[in-house]
Amino acid sequence: MAAASEDCPSGAEEGGRLAEESKAEGNGLFKDHHFAQAVEAYSRAIDLSPDNAIYYANRAAAHIRLENYGSALEDATKAMEIDPKYIKAYYRRGDANFALGKFKEALKDLKKAAEVAPRDPALRKKLLECSKEVKRIRFEEALAVEHDQEPPRSETLDLDTMTVEESYKGPRMDCSKDGKYMITVEFVKDMMEEFKEQRLVHKRFAFEIILMAQKIFKSKENVVHVDVPQDSHITVCGDVHGQYYDLLNIFDINGLPSEENPYLFNGDFVDRGSFSVEVILALLAFKCLYPNHFHLTRGNHESRAMNKMYGFDGEVKHKYNGTMAEIFRETFCWMPLAFVLGGKVLVLHGGLFTQDGVTLEDINKLDRNREPPDDGIMCEILWSDPHPLPGRRASQRGVGVAFGPDVTKAFLDNNKLDLVVRSHEVKEEGYEIAHDGRLITIFSAPNYCDSMGNKAAFVKFNGSDMVPHFTQFSAVPHPSVRPMAYANSFLSGLGG
Repeated sequence: MAAASEDCPSGAEEGGRLAEESKAEGNGLFKDHHFAQAVEAYSRAIDLSPDNAIYYANRAAAHIRLENYGSALEDATKAMEIDPKYIKAYYRRGDANFALGKFKEALKDLKKAAEVAPRDPALRKKLLECSKEVKRIRFEEALAVEHDQEPPRSETLDLDTMTVEESYKGPRMDCSKDGKYMITVEFVKDMMEEFKEQRLVHKRFAFEIILMAQKIFKSKENVVHVDVPQDSHITVCGDVHGQYYDLLNIFDINGLPSEENPYLFNGDFVDRGSFSVEVILALLAFKCLYPNHFHLTRGNHESRAMNKMYGFDGEVKHKYNGTMAEIFRETFCWMPLAFVLGGKVLVLHGGLFTQDGVTLEDINKLDRNREPPDDGIMCEILWSDPHPLPGRRASQRGVGVAFGPDVTKAFLDNNKLDLVVRSHEVKEEGYEIAHDGRLITIFSAPNYCDSMGNKAAFVKFNGSDMVPHFTQFSAVPHPSVRPMAYANSFLSGLGG
């Protein structure tokens, strides 16, 4: 057999050339923010050349942008095994661990990278930020033990000490005959206009809204059943993530909430977008106005850990104060975990479960007044994602579980339901129908983080048949405040 000539490259050479082409395609897709397609391109490169650390590290970066932190950890670890001196592999695994709140593990990865590249300025900055976070967590843990027996801040806050100064020119709540403040439609509309002009309402009114809403949440079960009469409807929206001007656009398209125009917003109201305070105060105010016709489901970002990292905690402290940040946290812990609409449609933020046979009653038995646990039913409600193949597998996020169409069918049949509506994932078209039509993902933050280029959507159900009707919409302009403006600075370049 004749040897391969220079004009006829060997199979290995051809495979290497094609792998590099796939990597270059992936890099272009990544640059254009098409991260899911970038993962596919890097995967083709890995299939052709499975011992190249760069391909795994690049795919890890794309997974991080998609918030698939579990998959990013796997890819970064594989890259480190192939080339223990490849510094970007340590970066990626450190980034993924940090995003998952595993700060000590992230610090180990970054210190290991520093052994390889001790003078790298970006690495030194990451090390400093991660070290600060580990120290902060240790301090807060010690403080939590010290104050473990103290009552919730929302029970000790004295609103009467908060005088609304005459110099305050913004919207004012009306007072009832007994001197208590009331939330009216006029006040909420005026407040939303104030927010639109990048002005805040007085802290007294903000606290009134939060505490009124908290009281309503406390009266609800974990699973709330909502009747949808034959001649009525309800609109379900997914993640909004602090994109206030896109929230206003939803109301422009579909009408303001009212008893005749009910809504359910399915978690992740805050973080990432830098108008999260405005979003959550508007949503809580509508909850107070229409307690039986405006509904809010808790998402995985309605939690202390996520708010500390992804911006809401910093934004509240910047715009108001730390006391309000803590009372928001306490209020989030009282939000319901799921809704059943018209006896047929289950709405929850994340997804289903690692174990068979979970019932609505099992969900109702949970103690939801807490920070989300690392595993179990409550964790999975907030974090799980669907998967196209049957069965269950490890979640790409590193939290929750990936569940297949057979799991969805069994759960729905067992609980005598027709459909699951969940959110939690960016979809290029704003929504996705999966699992033989029995599962819908709805996402309502267009051009997520000003970078994803996705459309958004909401879904409307008519009481006569409870069939989903989708409306898509695109992003609208907003003031020049970048996403993640109040987030942990470690995360500002995450995945870059």
